[in-house]
Amino acid sequence: MKPVAPHQQSASLSYEQAGVNYDLIDPLKVAAQRAAAATAIHLTSHGFTEVAASRGESAYVVDVGPFYIASIVECLGSKALVADEMRALTGKTYYDGIAQDTIAMAINDLITVGATPLVVQAYWAAGGSEWFADAQRANALVEGWKRACDVCGVAWGGGETPALAGIVADGRIDLAASCTGLINPKERLSVGDKLAPGDAIVLLASSGIHANGLSLARKLVERLPQGYLTPVLPGLSYGDALLAPTLLYSPVTEALHEAGITPHYCANITGHGWRKLLRHPAAHTYRIHSVPEVTPVMKFIQQHAQQNDREAYSTLNMGAGFALFVAAEDAQRTVEVAHAQGIEALIAGQIESGTKRLVIEPLGIEFGDDALQLR
Repeated sequence: MKPVAPHQQSASLSYEQAGVNYDLIDPLKVAAQRAAAATAIHLTSHGFTEVAASRGESAYVVDVGPFYIASIVECLGSKALVADEMRALTGKTYYDGIAQDTIAMAINDLITVGATPLVVQAYWAAGGSEWFADAQRANALVEGWKRACDVCGVAWGGGETPALAGIVADGRIDLAASCTGLINPKERLSVGDKLAPGDAIVLLASSGIHANGLSLARKLVERLPQGYLTPVLPGLSYGDALLAPTLLYSPVTEALHEAGITPHYCANITGHGWRKLLRHPAAHTYRIHSVPEVTPVMKFIQQHAQQNDREAYSTLNMGAGFALFVAAEDAQRTVEVAHAQGIEALIAGQIESGTKRLVIEPLGIEFGDDALQLR
């Protein structure tokens, strides 16, 4: 790959320039939510009701009497394209990790409402039947999918494997997962009704880029003289760093339940970066006094995309993959429980009375109420 001219390298590369504009996407999400809310009346014919506060959250919750049912569907996005490019360069398949990424996208959303993941379904749509003929890659996908299910203690119920020539590009695959879970006992429900000033903000570390921001990461390759093989660290290429599997956080939330800790709210830090800390509609000030260490690949992307801290933290996870809002007296124990599950954690800040905003004090960044419009 030819080096890019210096004047091209000096310009900032935004997520919108990489093809993702949330200002265009989010209004459709809001319109869909409003239309969907009108269908909740159909549950009453079955004797059930929705948990209205779950509308606009990461998972939808239905009250079925003795417990709640939560459900979610999520797609992987474009991370599989990186795996395909890296396979051509290295001969490795990477699809075991890609499988974990896909399941993590669904399960890490499901657990935000307090659910125990129960069943996962797979959706693997290829650009043609030939994709499935590559036994090494297909087996890696199956093995990685099962391993992630085992880590999370969920049953793999089944799935769909269509060949969609003309819809999915030839030689490519579109991966998605749906997940159903139980909130039992019902006191585990976490939709922010108990969120209050004084609560602590505990951030769980990420393993890298996870599966959001890949459009930007892939666009950045055009600026790198060795493409995906450009070193991030000695012995670690850009492509390998991007393909670090997304962490699965359900072992932490299940261990917290066993420890008697019920989060008041949770946020999966995916698209929209740290702005996801503003997800709950209540008017609170979220003050961050400590930020986690930024992973090497995040530092690399920010540097080469020429992004300032505000833009980077508004798009990428920057070292934090999941947020737990817990009672102040539970904060240190929450960190210890996460560490016992092999996940780094940090008491990063607290909730205060005030206007709805996120203040990241160490970086001098502030996001207001208008920074995230998901309802």
